[in-house]
Amino acid sequence: MSTYTDSAHKHMDKCIENLKIGFSKVRTGRANPHILDSIKVDYYGQATPITQLAGVKVSEASTLVIEPWDKGSLRAIVKAIESSDLGITPNEDGSSIRLPFPKPTEERRRELTKECSRIAEEAKIAIRNARRDANNAAERDEQLSEDDVNREKKAIQKLTDEYVKKVDGLLKTKTAEVMEI
Repeated sequence: MSTYTDSAHKHMDKCIENLKIGFSKVRTGRANPHILDSIKVDYYGQATPITQLAGVKVSEASTLVIEPWDKGSLRAIVKAIESSDLGITPNEDGSSIRLPFPKPTEERRRELTKECSRIAEEAKIAIRNARRDANNAAERDEQLSEDDVNREKKAIQKLTDEYVKKVDGLLKTKTAEVMEI
């Protein structure tokens, strides 16, 4: 692999990672601890992620259980979840918090698949941008002949096609998960 293809490969890997993160935040009716990653709790004046304050586990396929290590932070965690855009009402029992994930309706599942498609399209755009940047860098390299530049572009395009297929595969898997009843 050349430096241009290698650079594009690294950028495209990051695009796939960001896609997976984006997909993990889409609520499917199945409990996923990653949905709490973006929620911060005001803990002694510090914005602290829930995962640093409590153990988070899936007790059933559709229920998350949050068990704070410091029971004094229980109320702050509940407050942070309620003020987030999750749309889930937490149930506390004095020592833990339960988050029930209701099964989405058919209409809601269709909206979620559109959201997944939007996230996947953003990933494809980022991959194409990485391709463009690598192609431009190869074209500007005065050390490369015209044939070398064309070989680089073909290798970069082949890599781009592979990553677009990965995005499509991940989207297909996520869509099937969302549409599952």
